[in-house]
Amino acid sequence: MTGPGRRSSTFTRLLRHGFTAPAAAERLLDGAELAPVRDDPVLLEALGATADPDLALGSLVRLLEAQPDPTARRELLDTLTAAKPLRDRLLGVLGASAALGDHLARHAGDWQALVTYEPRDLHPGVEEFERGLAGAHDPVALRVAYRRCLLSIAARDVCGTIAVAETAAELADLATATLRAALRIAGAAAPDDTRLCRLAVIAMGKCGGHELNYVSDVDVIFVAEPADGADEGKALRAATRLASHLMRICSETTVEGSIWPVDANLRPEGRNGPLVRTLSSHVAYYQRWAKTWEFQALLKARPVAGDAGLGQDYVAALNPMVWQAAERENFVADVQKMRRRVVENIPAAEVERELKLGPGGLRDVEFAVQLLQLVHGRADASLRSGTTLDALRALAAGGYVGRTDAVQLDEAYRFLRSMEHRIQLHRLRRTHLVPEDDADLRRLGRSLGLRTDPAADLVREWKRHTGVVRRLHEKLFYRPLLDAVAQLGPTEARLSPEAARERLVALGYADPASALRHLEALASGVTRKAAIQRTLLPVLLGWFADSADPDAGLLNFRKVSDALGKTPWYLRLLRDEGAAAENLARVLSAGRLAPDLLLRAPEAVALLGDGDGGGLEPRRRSHLEQEVLAAVGRAGSSEQAVAAARGVRRRELFRTAAADIVGSYGTEEQPAEADQGALVDLVGGAVSDLTAAALAGTLRAVVDAGWGETLPTRFAVIAMGRFGGHELGYGSDADVLFVHEPRDGVDEHEAGQAAGRVVAEMRRLLQIPSADPPLLIDADLRPEGKTGPLVRTLTSYAAYYRRWSLVWEAQALLRAEPVAGDEGLGRRFVELVDPLRYPASGLDEDAVREIRRLKARMEVERLPRGADPKLHTKLGPGGLSDVEWTVQLLQMQHGAQVPGLRTTRTRAALAAAREAGLLTEEDAAVLDEAWVLATRVRNAVMLVRGRAGDTFPSDPRELAAVGRYLGYGEGHVGDMLDAYRRTGRRARGVVERLFYGT
Repeated sequence: MTGPGRRSSTFTRLLRHGFTAPAAAERLLDGAELAPVRDDPVLLEALGATADPDLALGSLVRLLEAQPDPTARRELLDTLTAAKPLRDRLLGVLGASAALGDHLARHAGDWQALVTYEPRDLHPGVEEFERGLAGAHDPVALRVAYRRCLLSIAARDVCGTIAVAETAAELADLATATLRAALRIAGAAAPDDTRLCRLAVIAMGKCGGHELNYVSDVDVIFVAEPADGADEGKALRAATRLASHLMRICSETTVEGSIWPVDANLRPEGRNGPLVRTLSSHVAYYQRWAKTWEFQALLKARPVAGDAGLGQDYVAALNPMVWQAAERENFVADVQKMRRRVVENIPAAEVERELKLGPGGLRDVEFAVQLLQLVHGRADASLRSGTTLDALRALAAGGYVGRTDAVQLDEAYRFLRSMEHRIQLHRLRRTHLVPEDDADLRRLGRSLGLRTDPAADLVREWKRHTGVVRRLHEKLFYRPLLDAVAQLGPTEARLSPEAARERLVALGYADPASALRHLEALASGVTRKAAIQRTLLPVLLGWFADSADPDAGLLNFRKVSDALGKTPWYLRLLRDEGAAAENLARVLSAGRLAPDLLLRAPEAVALLGDGDGGGLEPRRRSHLEQEVLAAVGRAGSSEQAVAAARGVRRRELFRTAAADIVGSYGTEEQPAEADQGALVDLVGGAVSDLTAAALAGTLRAVVDAGWGETLPTRFAVIAMGRFGGHELGYGSDADVLFVHEPRDGVDEHEAGQAAGRVVAEMRRLLQIPSADPPLLIDADLRPEGKTGPLVRTLTSYAAYYRRWSLVWEAQALLRAEPVAGDEGLGRRFVELVDPLRYPASGLDEDAVREIRRLKARMEVERLPRGADPKLHTKLGPGGLSDVEWTVQLLQMQHGAQVPGLRTTRTRAALAAAREAGLLTEEDAAVLDEAWVLATRVRNAVMLVRGRAGDTFPSDPRELAAVGRYLGYGEGHVGDMLDAYRRTGRRARGVVERLFYGT
């Protein structure tokens, strides 16, 4: 029957069986090739069970068309309909792999490889695959035989006869057999070479670990020795020819395609090293030069082809080095840095689709397992497996990984590997990207048994499993530590004290005994507090370990927790607000200043969250002044008033320091700030505003205590130096001038006495010993310096500047800006000094020479004895002084004509000079970079050491912490210092031209 009724019925059945193009499928079913079986319901049902029924049907028709005669076609159809195992295997492959469908269409008899279905056929090993490849005596024949063997693996895979781990192991065994066959072919082509050398092929990576993909580079290392009596040089050249030929046989593309690339880049020195080395040369390299990742790679080394004895000798010689790798300095940091580098190299548009390398992907599981193997495999030989899932089971059995975590990780890894296999199987192309096309997602989902809504269900399961991996990745390292110290779980499944110490040392903790005591204090017991800590600590410990001083981070966390542990909101904040816990970990492990500020007022932890604490955005000066003045107004004495102002300053300094640290370190969700200048501006502006608010509060306290509402004289504080430039660092003194102006009817002497008392009292109050960070005011930039009066009238300033002012004083006034007191008086002071700092006629040659002379003298006289001038942030080449004096010279020369130069801020003036064409874009960029870097170093030193400094710390851990703040990982402080010198050298070249005119 071929009428409309039959077509309608078939069309409906096709849709029900999962066909997406039923009209096309109906035409194929009505074609001559399938005429004998078109009404067989078993065939339609079997097609509907495949990953892609349309693909399976189309490939089946092509296979039938390719049969050499009607008899062969009939034999295939009869076998297909009579033998369910063959039907499931053949149609399963055709529905999952267009590439293998193409192979069968080219080699019409290869379907016979799927006929046998006996127990010995279920799990073939290397020997069986070698027999399957034995007849291949040239590269083309080897490719055909390889695909035929691959066909049988794929058939067992898609039918569920073998699990994903067994599929990967069979693929590795097939690769082993193929390498042996390729070496046999290469040897037959050059028998003289085979007589000169003994050559062993060592499998690495997934092939070495018995967990190969369908399409993957096969990583190898070649080792050779001279045959008896042969010259070593000739033997190595012969071995290199054999190895090169082997690689070409497997890698080159012919009419039959390629097998897979053979990649030897894991060898010593990578691409730059010789392809083949002797065993002694390998050993010498790994003893002297190898990096941590190279030992990590050797964990999977396995001899697979060539001289078996030499291959075993290679593994035996290098194996001990692998299990000593965890003792290397910066071991964990190196491993984690390699992982980060891999992720950073993924194109941004592909990160979320990366099944292997993306966050929560296969590589995260593999790196975590390998790291734990290397840490604990020194003492426990049961962990020394090159296969990820076997190693994970061993880690769980030994208590090195929590059993529940191991089960979840195992399930996630199997699912992700199954996805990877099926993605690659479709076209036999090397890819780890999850497809975006709905049809591809549907086929992929169906191949994994998802049938209700295959595409949507697949994406949901994929995201669920990557989420599990991301959640467990850090937890794996730390949860067993907590179980050990908290005495949770059965004794035999817990880390031993020695294993716990080993792990902490490997993760960067210098004092593991103290770390374990802190963990025990935080996580032991059955209280709700301890339970929450056990939830938080696995992640926090990972963040601490990512810093230059994990021990300090953990100790500070314990101190904060001891102070706030009974406060209901504290642990809830860390548990429930995503950013708070990570921000706290970064702050507590970044140095001394921020933790010291926090420990004096632990409730400031609330600032680190996303909610009512206000976050890490610095507050505006007007808001700060309002709060400080309100606190001063409530105080009972001037001492209490200043203490209140100090309290606001302490909290806001912590907010600024925390914002700076988090911006510098970055978080898991938000990478580190790319614009370092923005962080410098944030700190400089925030600390300067905070200092201005504190001075305004101190001034109000003094006036209220001594005179009530109104002083007999108007009084203003003028910021100078970095304070006036909105560029204060955490440890900077506040340079100021004091100016007053008697009120109408007030005697000048009386007004002067009142102003003097105000200054003296402000200085006294600010110098009262306190646990808070000091706020020192420095008035040495006043007329006549230390010998002159601390405060003058505006008229006195005018008289002095008119008669006695020197060029350096006019230069110092470039940063003068009113910050507290009488606003009108502050404005008039600025009007007074503007003609001095921006002279209408610019500077004459004598003035320029004087400025240059003063700077040169300062560089010689003020540089501390023994300091490395190239690393001095203030006086060294390209340091703050170089950039600021260059900018200030331009301001004094051109400020009267260029309004943009009339600013107290260095970077703003530099930008204005560039826009006015006074210096080139490139010169401006070089100076700006140097100034920002020098300022960042000064801020870093204060954050790390808790005290100010103009050069890099000498203590290695402090120096590493400065490096971490500046974006340099462990082991890279040398790179940081080199970069600083290089930046300073470039800036000094610009200064020589622009400032000194040379």
